[in-house]
Amino acid sequence: MGTKIKLCGLTREEDAAAAAELMPDYVGFVMAPRSRRYVAPEQAARLRRLLPAQIQAVGVFVDEEPETVAGLLERGIIDLAQLHGREDRAYVKRLLELTDRPLIQAFQVRDSRDVEAAMDSPAHYILLDAGPGGTGNAFDWSLIRDVERPYFLAGGLHPGNVAAGIARLRPYGVDVSSGIETEGRKDPEKMAAFVAAVRSAKEL
Repeated sequence: MGTKIKLCGLTREEDAAAAAELMPDYVGFVMAPRSRRYVAPEQAARLRRLLPAQIQAVGVFVDEEPETVAGLLERGIIDLAQLHGREDRAYVKRLLELTDRPLIQAFQVRDSRDVEAAMDSPAHYILLDAGPGGTGNAFDWSLIRDVERPYFLAGGLHPGNVAAGIARLRPYGVDVSSGIETEGRKDPEKMAAFVAAVRSAKEL
């Protein structure tokens, strides 16, 4: 079925237009106010309307109130929620009580204990990252070579290394943000190169 593609941190109409042409499986809107890629719900809704229905919109949150996240899901502004803060099992279970929409829980991978925590997540999907998100840094991929649960690979991915990551790890999906940017803005050429690299990697 091929590796799923998530282009994260879209903020402008130009970003949405480029994504619409490339047709990734997911796009991400960062809804954490402290992020430089922050988009408010109204802005996310506007960008979402520029995308084909087949592209699923993911809202990225950091320790947001579960009711707020569930409300955005139920209103259809986003299709999935990605939890990128210190959310624990109780938080995830509470959110699962409020909505039946898919959840992605992100984990910073520093050692084997982080991998064990990710494996134990009650969320529908897990995302394995190097840090708090959008840092451009990779982590030690050898730590996750035995992970059997489907996951999104993130952290330090770019057009030059994503095919190798897919060939080595066979993740469910790949997530990129800073790796498709130039001077802090999404770069349509890098976006296209990343998507092409992932799609060519399917044949490895």
